[in-house]
Amino acid sequence: MADTRPVVFCSWGFPEAGISLLREHFNVHVWDGPDGAPREVLLKELADGAAAVLALPPSDRLNPEAMAMAPNLKVISGFGVGFDYVDVAEATKRGIAVCNTPGTLTETTADQAWALMLGMARHVPKGDRYVRSGEWKKYEPALLLGTDIHGATLGVIGMGAIGTAVARRGKGFGMRILYSGRTRRLEAEAETGATYVPMDELLAQSDFVSINCALNAETRGLIGSRELGLMKRTAILVNSARGAIVKQAELAAALNSGTIAGAAIDVFEVEPIAPDDALLACDNAVFAPHLGSATFATRSKMSRLACENIIAVLHGHRPPFLVNPDVWKH
Repeated sequence: MADTRPVVFCSWGFPEAGISLLREHFNVHVWDGPDGAPREVLLKELADGAAAVLALPPSDRLNPEAMAMAPNLKVISGFGVGFDYVDVAEATKRGIAVCNTPGTLTETTADQAWALMLGMARHVPKGDRYVRSGEWKKYEPALLLGTDIHGATLGVIGMGAIGTAVARRGKGFGMRILYSGRTRRLEAEAETGATYVPMDELLAQSDFVSINCALNAETRGLIGSRELGLMKRTAILVNSARGAIVKQAELAAALNSGTIAGAAIDVFEVEPIAPDDALLACDNAVFAPHLGSATFATRSKMSRLACENIIAVLHGHRPPFLVNPDVWKH
C-alpha cells in the first residue's frame, strides 16, 4: 500500500536520532550515498513533491531555481547553524520556513577552534610528521619552537555564542581578550573580561585572531590583504566560521610573504579545497576538513533538532528555531 504521508527528503544519511523521529510521522526518503545527494537528485525530490528538506549545508543550494521546482515545499531545515546556502528572502516570499540548529554545536565548534589554535601555535602536525618520518634522532632544544598562548592577546571577530565560547576558553588560558562585531555584547564582556574595539585595532593588537562571525553580505571577504597587513608578523589567524569570510588567495600570499606567522583553517571558500590551491602549499598553516561540529554527540543533537523543526512545521506549529520569522503568520 502506497505511503501517502508528506514526503521529507533527507539529502544525506543523518544520524538516526533525528531520522527515526521523522519516520514516525512522514514518508522519509534518505539519500544513502557516502556524500550528500547530487543536485539533480535534490531537484527531482523537490519536483516530485517533497514537503520538507533536511539539508546538508553548505553543499545543498536551496536557491530560487530549486524552490521554483518545489510545489509542495513547506520547510527547509539545515543540519547546522549557518543558512547561507538558502536564499532566505526567496523562501520567505514563497512561504517556506527556513530552520537551523543553533546552540547544539557552540561548545564543540569552540573546541575545534582551540584545537586548531593550539596545533598551529605548538606545531603539533609538524611534530607528528617529524616523529613518524624517523627524522627524530636526538633531543634538539631549538626544534619546532612555538608560540605561547597563555598570557597572549586573543582577538575574536564575532562575539556570538561560538565567539563567546572561544573567548571563555581564552580567559581560562589567562589571555587578554579583544572582540569586534556589529554591536557590543555586555553579557559576554562580563563573562569573559573581553574588551570591545574596532576591528582594525583588534587586528593590530592580537597575537591570535579567531573568526567566529556568520557569513553574510557584510562579512563576505571581510579579511583580505589590507586586514592581514594590519596584523602582527607573529600573529596567527584562526577560521572555524565560513571560508568565504577570508579572501583565500590573499591569505596564501600573506602566509608566503611572512605578513603573518601562520593560519589554522577549518573552512574554505570552496569545499573541498582544490588539491592545487596555493593555500595548501603554505607550510606555516594547519588545515582541517570542516570538522567544527564533528563529534558523535553533537551531530546526533543537530540531527534531532533539525528534524524537530520539520515535524513542528508540517504539523502546523512554529518550529523551535526559525530563521525567517516573517514567514510564520499563524
